[in-house]
Amino acid sequence: MSGVITKFAVASMVMWMVPVAIVYGFYYQMFPGVSQLSSSTQTLASGFLAVISVNLVIGFYICMAMKETPQQEPQPDPTFLANAKASINQPTSSQLNDDSQGKGKVE
Repeated sequence: MSGVITKFAVASMVMWMVPVAIVYGFYYQMFPGVSQLSSSTQTLASGFLAVISVNLVIGFYICMAMKETPQQEPQPDPTFLANAKASINQPTSSQLNDDSQGKGKVE
C-alpha cells in the first residue's frame, strides 16, 4: 500500500512542478528561441505546453497503475454478500399480492 501512496505523491509533485517550470522558463526566456517570440505567443506556448505536460504525467501515472500487479485477489464484503443473498431469497410485496389475488380466482 505504501508503494501506491509513494507513486501518487511523486506523480502529484511532478504534476505541479513541471508546468510551473515550463511557465517559469518561458517567462525568464530560459529556452532557446523564446526571446524571438512575441509576448502573447510566449504566454500561449507556455500555457499549452504546461497543459500537455500535466496530461502526459496523468497518462504516465495511469500506465504505471495498469502495469501494477495486485498483491491479492479482491474479495467482496461478506456482510454485503449475506444481505444480497437474503434479499434475493425474500419475495417482494408485489409477488405476495399477485399470489394472493391469483388464489382467490376460480375459473
